[in-house]
Amino acid sequence: MNLFSKLFRSRDKPKNHLGGLSFLFGQTAAGKAVNERTAMQTTAVYACVRILAESIAGLPLHVYIYKGQGKERVPEHPLYFLLHDAPNPEMTSFIFRETMMSHLLLWGNAYAQILRDGRGRVLGLYPLLPDKMEVSRDSRTGELYYTYTRSTEENPNFADKGQIRLRPEDVLHIPGLGFDGLVGYSPIAMAKNAIGIALATEEYGAAFFKNGARPGGVLEHPGVLKDPSKLRESWHAVYGGTMNTGRIAVLEEGVKYQQIAIP
Repeated sequence: MNLFSKLFRSRDKPKNHLGGLSFLFGQTAAGKAVNERTAMQTTAVYACVRILAESIAGLPLHVYIYKGQGKERVPEHPLYFLLHDAPNPEMTSFIFRETMMSHLLLWGNAYAQILRDGRGRVLGLYPLLPDKMEVSRDSRTGELYYTYTRSTEENPNFADKGQIRLRPEDVLHIPGLGFDGLVGYSPIAMAKNAIGIALATEEYGAAFFKNGARPGGVLEHPGVLKDPSKLRESWHAVYGGTMNTGRIAVLEEGVKYQQIAIP
């Protein structure tokens, strides 16, 4: 390593972490597993992502050229049709921007593959799943490159499955909030405990109403039961659930029901 390489080293590999702690998904303090897909089951997360994605996708999109002190539209530009109408034969501009924005809101990064012809002209844009993309830096040249892991048929442009290395000029990368300016942090991972609480609260409320919107109780029998589970299941089948709330119970063989009250 010569003197100049020591003085002018390239930046480190982009990393999606802060302070040495990775923003890994999994169990939260509330006991619920949170990732980008489970987070969408939360009403607030789904509503926010949908509203923001649809709002951005519905904005006017034009290609401009700067002339002197002003600018003017260039509808005859080759990129105008791709950006304004259809970036690829499978989706409209609205769907493409909505998908990219949803990826950005959930994963903190949005990726799209850029297809070019032999002259380097852009022919199409295809979204890539952020959870299958890794941004790395070449240790020899110091240039960024993208590694995409393809395991399904989500992209028709990749002939083989496995890891595909893409050059920076072949990837449209829109990073979200991050501290290196290269890779964005996942908003869902940053707020996973709050989302976990919301998921646990909804599950608790659903179970509460499923069991008749009332706390459990104790069935007391004067004798010895051979099969307690059978009595418990038959009781729940008749009196459990919101539709059975308020039904009159008929107790036999000296059975007594003792309700556990809510404090």
